[in-house]
Amino acid sequence: MCGIAGFWRPSADLAGETLAELGQKMAEAVRHRGPDDSGTWVDAQAGICLAHRRLSIVDLSPHGHQPMVSDCGRYVVVYNGEIYNYTALRTELEEIAGHRSWRGHSDTEVLVAAVSHWGIDKTLDKLNGMFGFAVWDRVARSLTLARDRLGEKPLYYGWQGPSFLFGSELKALAVHTDWRNRLNAEALPLLMRFGQVPAAWSIFDGIAKLGAGQTVTIDATDAHRSLRPTAYWHAPVPSGSADMSDGEAIDRLDGLLRDAVGLRMHADVPLGAFLSGGVDSSTVVALMQAQATRPVKTFSIGFQEQSHNEAVYAGEVARHLGTDHTQLYVTAQDALDVVPKLPIIHDEPFADSSQIPTYLVAALTREHVTVALSGDGGDELFGGYNRHFQLRKIAPVFALAPGFVRCGMAGVLRALSPAAWDRLLKRVPGRLHVLLSGDRVHKMADVLSQRGVADIYKRLVSQWADPSAVVPGVAEAGTALDRQDYRRQLPDDVSWMMFIDLLTYLPNDILTKVDRATMAVSLESRIPLLDHRVVAFAAQVSPRQKFRDGQGKWLLRQVLYRYVDRSLIDRPKMGFAAPIETWLRGPLRDWAETLLDRRKLDEGGCLDAAAVRQMWAEHLSGRRNFHAPLWVVLMFQSWMDCYRPSLP
Repeated sequence: MCGIAGFWRPSADLAGETLAELGQKMAEAVRHRGPDDSGTWVDAQAGICLAHRRLSIVDLSPHGHQPMVSDCGRYVVVYNGEIYNYTALRTELEEIAGHRSWRGHSDTEVLVAAVSHWGIDKTLDKLNGMFGFAVWDRVARSLTLARDRLGEKPLYYGWQGPSFLFGSELKALAVHTDWRNRLNAEALPLLMRFGQVPAAWSIFDGIAKLGAGQTVTIDATDAHRSLRPTAYWHAPVPSGSADMSDGEAIDRLDGLLRDAVGLRMHADVPLGAFLSGGVDSSTVVALMQAQATRPVKTFSIGFQEQSHNEAVYAGEVARHLGTDHTQLYVTAQDALDVVPKLPIIHDEPFADSSQIPTYLVAALTREHVTVALSGDGGDELFGGYNRHFQLRKIAPVFALAPGFVRCGMAGVLRALSPAAWDRLLKRVPGRLHVLLSGDRVHKMADVLSQRGVADIYKRLVSQWADPSAVVPGVAEAGTALDRQDYRRQLPDDVSWMMFIDLLTYLPNDILTKVDRATMAVSLESRIPLLDHRVVAFAAQVSPRQKFRDGQGKWLLRQVLYRYVDRSLIDRPKMGFAAPIETWLRGPLRDWAETLLDRRKLDEGGCLDAAAVRQMWAEHLSGRRNFHAPLWVVLMFQSWMDCYRPSLP
């Protein structure tokens, strides 16, 4: 795992020493991604500089040093990530291409050799891994950037004045002398809706994120600086077409996951895993322990607030599997200590409140190991988010009840405040008071008020239901949610929702959060469930093998039950969020009040101060829980204080 950066200045008007100095400065800005080694490569005649920071994971020797030049001398590569099937590719190169001149045993050397023998496109087809890399072709004088299929590793790029800049994080670009530091106003409505800036946008004008499974190439003839990313891989559209019995499907998934986990256990440094006690992380840890010769090191965190605490369940699973388990309980003060770091960690405003516990568990884990496996991806592939269940439950209501009836039902649900619903639900016997809350009742009312499935989904994933209310005068750009062709390709509405989650929420939110949190503490995360073979298999599985008996992830659960007693797993989904609602009314209130000051909002010139202040007042009163939209505003305000961009 590493950090990459670089730039191309086609005018070639800078001396080699200047190019190298700028490259070193860019690499140093992402030192946390690679504290073990650094390097730069320049060609002053071409005006190109490639820079690298290394976190040594495989082949700790100098033979893994980057940037790396191919044996033929044509290609120069800087690379961030892991290629899990690199030993198989190495063997193939030896047998088919006759490659024998290996200097070491790093996956980087295999990547360079593969590009040299097969070219970039064919190499990408063969890779099983997570990566963001840049390849300079010294003959064609072209630069190609590539990102892994699911978007585990980030890659930013764009023209700033006379220079084309790229890097793993924006902070690498921001230290270049041509950096403009100008806010991209078009990104603000998207930020307010989703809590993050989705690809291909970024918060800075002129800079884009390379999308998952894409490449982009520029060369000396690109006089108009037109950047047209090309998809080398498309996420498989769920078809549910595989004719498999339950037993066959369970066996196949077990085998695929075991192999995916085994590939990701190879490292020349200490390795462990995050364990929340939920289905996904428990499955990964169970398959790790089944293939390990000693107890796997596992890590989790908990909260004093029991409504957000899964640590007790993680502990039970760890004891059952016999792992070497470490857990940390998080206090409000721990959160306070992390909050000022968030703009620097993420570079862009990012408002998934689970970013706090994710960073804390990453920091805890880094004290013991250098690589950690994670269970992310199960919800998108096998159906685990609450919104998937909500749609399945609400679909009959939409089919039978006309709009005015549904709006009437929504009005009844909104008649009581969330706090009043919470008091009422506490008197309900059984599990209903655990499964429901006042906030969920009001969210259900919002769902009932929508016109159809696409509107329901957009509302469920929106932080601000109407971004124009807080970002006036800026039109909201369309995203994958608005593409009708996806709707036509999917067999049912829930499959469509899961597919959109895979295309958008997974790379833009979940994987961004995990990458930035782990890399901030120089920890490599690996995600077995996102092995592209598992993704392809999940697309073929029938909906009945995903949803059954009132639960999602049915098939994944059956695999897990082979290793862990179901009594340790079967419970309501809790998620991995921090109790921001409570903290904003308590220990974070003064910090929030400073950022939401009316004068400060007016001076910022981007947000409607009246709308924000009204929402803040209602949240403090306890009548409504607006922590999600407020957290977006707070993250934006905090980011503005940190980066101070010029306004468009």
